[in-house]
Amino acid sequence: MIKGEIIRIGERSGLEYRHPRLEWSKLLEDLERSSFPTSDPEDLYDQAELETLTNDFPQGGFVGFDQETPVAMGLGIQVFFNLDDPEHTVHDIMPGNGDSGHRPEGNWYYGTSIAVRNEYRRRGIGAELYDLRKTVCKKLNLKGIVAGGVMPGYADYKNEMTADEYIMKVRNKVIYDSTLSFQLENGFELVQALPNYITNPEIDNYAALIIWRNNDYEEDQ
Repeated sequence: MIKGEIIRIGERSGLEYRHPRLEWSKLLEDLERSSFPTSDPEDLYDQAELETLTNDFPQGGFVGFDQETPVAMGLGIQVFFNLDDPEHTVHDIMPGNGDSGHRPEGNWYYGTSIAVRNEYRRRGIGAELYDLRKTVCKKLNLKGIVAGGVMPGYADYKNEMTADEYIMKVRNKVIYDSTLSFQLENGFELVQALPNYITNPEIDNYAALIIWRNNDYEEDQ
């Protein structure tokens, strides 16, 4: 019997979404690592970091269950983010060593992880997780969502163009990227390349800065 209130049942996927709990931390570590087998483990959550995040900001995370098995998750934290000085790495946002990076007074939601088991992909789960994150922004009156979006398609173009040129072509729908194009369809802006964001030699360690703006945000609340 899985504990925890069901926050939402996915309209397309049928998954039951719950906020993360401490006792799931090892399962969620395994879920993320199986979802990103080529990533440097230092760039992914481990059990202790997931426990810290769950203590700090459980309402900002969502775990999708198929019966009693966690098969997807979307995690995040509140941060202060300066759009005028946007370059950063994943470790700037998530320092580790007992610090999840969550700042309770932060005015942006930073999406730190979306992971979906391979056999559950293409069922609308990513869009459901984004919708849940957007709900958090509206509920907490946050400016929106910021994240470093992976750009897997850049591996095929990195010898032909810069990362910023690639992002521009995806933005203009000249090139389709399985991740960035999906985010574009979900209302995100593709802003610029983030150098040395993560360890991923296939795409020269780049990510794309993506932003979704909460139109319901009220400055003076």
